[in-house]
Amino acid sequence: MTIELRVLRPSEWDEWYQGLTLAFGGIPQSPEKAALIREITDFDRSLAAWDGAECVGSAGSFGMQVTVPGGGLAPMAGVTMVSVSSTHRRRGVLTSMMRRQLDDIRAWGEPLAMLMASEPVIYGRFGYGAAAGLIRADIDTARVQLELPEGTESVRIRKIPAKDALAECEPVYARQVPVRPGMIVRLPGWDRLQYLDAPEDRQGTSHLQTVLSERDGRTTGYALFRIRPGWEDAGPKGRVEIQDIQADDPASYAALCRYVLSIDLTSVVSMSNRPVDDPWQNLISDIRRCNVRVQDSLHVRLVEVGAALEARTYRTPVDVVLEVADAFCPWNEGRWRLTGDAKGASCERTSDTADLSLSVRDLGAVYLGGSSLAELAAAGRVRELRRGALAEASVAFGSDTAPWGPHDI
Repeated sequence: MTIELRVLRPSEWDEWYQGLTLAFGGIPQSPEKAALIREITDFDRSLAAWDGAECVGSAGSFGMQVTVPGGGLAPMAGVTMVSVSSTHRRRGVLTSMMRRQLDDIRAWGEPLAMLMASEPVIYGRFGYGAAAGLIRADIDTARVQLELPEGTESVRIRKIPAKDALAECEPVYARQVPVRPGMIVRLPGWDRLQYLDAPEDRQGTSHLQTVLSERDGRTTGYALFRIRPGWEDAGPKGRVEIQDIQADDPASYAALCRYVLSIDLTSVVSMSNRPVDDPWQNLISDIRRCNVRVQDSLHVRLVEVGAALEARTYRTPVDVVLEVADAFCPWNEGRWRLTGDAKGASCERTSDTADLSLSVRDLGAVYLGGSSLAELAAAGRVRELRRGALAEASVAFGSDTAPWGPHDI
């Protein structure tokens, strides 16, 4: 079998995207959504694998900026649209695409790559580590109460029409980007993607609804949601399906939660993708009634170890020599001296004795502060070579705010 791997041509997009859709179950999207995805596709960063005239693999990325610990922005490749045809699995197609993609990302000067993994086991062998989690929950609104913070009563909740949602909500989102590691600056077109509402994509729910929180005449937050109607013999049993909630302050956030938990004819509020430290968990009276599930979210790959570790800051002063193993990107192999604090960092090659030994995958897992080096060491994935180095570095790599990816990359 001879597979040709090349950059996607605009004339090939329909077949390329059809193959991607089929690999993820084959459920067609609305023409409106497909057209917007084509519009935002970066053809120069999209790869297609061809077996003759048949497209059998896809992989794309976007040049983005992501918030890293310390609140700064780092260049990042947002990896997406990765698929291999079911007829061409386990033949090296994915490996060849990952090889070409990481080489390209390095040439473009982006020290980080991130993705949302459909199956986490796939990407660990290419150096990606699970760096952020998410929670899903189904809140039983009939059996829980909210403990509201001071100032909630001064927040006004206002419904707005769909046509106004983007203009009203995106400034709120932009203000949240520097607050949480893992959040991205949305590229042109990505904002519109959040508010698409074609009937074909609703899958039995209502249209997308938007409410704003306001204080002193200023928009301070928003909630995007759909209603899934439901009935049983005892009466209504609808669900509120939350797409996103963002707010500038605790009172605004609490007011939005109070609103969605009290919508008529519903008994469950479903959260499908929220950060693991999402504040609603500390407003609710009985977390056991919320069926909370935790899973992996963002996966991080350090493409250039030195530049990536210099792009973030550190919670406490750190001076540590890391012995990094990276078979897939051998330019990262070897020892790196990281020195840094809350103001900045330096990471350079060194011949000094190593303090910690780990793989680039595990370095990616702790990069955003969502996992700790001590946690990985307890599983045997990080080795302490100098007494005390593990505790020092583990605290330094931490983040006060849990990392999170608010939507698929």
